Formats: sequence, structure tokens, C-alpha cells
Amino acid sequence: MRNDFNQYLNYHKSNGGTGRLFKFQFIDYSEGYLKLKGEFSSETLNPSGTVQGGQMNSMLDDVTSLLFIFESQGRHYPNSTNLHTIHHRPLFEGEAIATAEIIKKGKNIVTIKGELFNTEEKLSATLLHTAMIMDSNFKM
Repeated sequence: MRNDFNQYLNYHKSNGGTGRLFKFQFIDYSEGYLKLKGEFSSETLNPSGTVQGGQMNSMLDDVTSLLFIFESQGRHYPNSTNLHTIHHRPLFEGEAIATAEIIKKGKNIVTIKGELFNTEEKLSATLLHTAMIMDSNFKM
């Protein structure tokens, strides 16, 4: 499974700016669930030295999207209609764990939950990602 998913991570790193920025590493996958390790560099910090909220949103947008794209075998991608994030505690430069779980997938709309955890495994942010299901022209 790791090798199959790494193909998608490599595509993301080669074709997307955040794919290079977050340096995702595969941890775990099961149907409807994905867990990745990511990294927040110094470029993602705000003046107070914590990860800027929009950067957390971006990482969660990526992990939730990657789960959906992987499960559709690259045939579909999520065209976001709503990203609703709740920030629970700050994150700092370095590693974080990002998870995604498909809540509901219909014919045209998908809703995916994403969560970010700090290095102490404490919840830092929760995202609800709602998106239209779009046909893809991705070439892996």
C-alpha cells in the first residue's frame, strides 16, 4: 500500500507547491482513512513563532484531497466548496501528523474530515472539507 500511495505523494510533490513545502511521508491507509507525517518549515510561521493558521488549513486541504484522489485511483479530484477549520492549539516548526477520513461520499459531493496533531499527539486543528466531485485529467 505504501508504494501505491507514494506514487500519489510523488505526483503531488512534483506538481504542487504545497506538495514540496509539507514534505509528506506515508504512515497509514485503510479504506476511507489516511495518515501522513508532514513538516512545517520556518516559512510557515507567523511573527509569534507559531504555524500560521492558513498553513494548517492548507496541510489539511492537501491530506483530505489526497485521500479522495487516491481512493478514486486518480479519476476524480475534490473541487472545494467549503473548508471549515477549527483551531484548538498552536503548532510549531517541525513535524505534525495529519489524518483524513471520508465522512460521506455521494454522487456529486464528498465531505472529508481532516485533523492535525502536534508531536505530543494532541489535536491542534480540525477541518471539514466539502467538495464537488470532479473528473480528473491527472497523468500519474
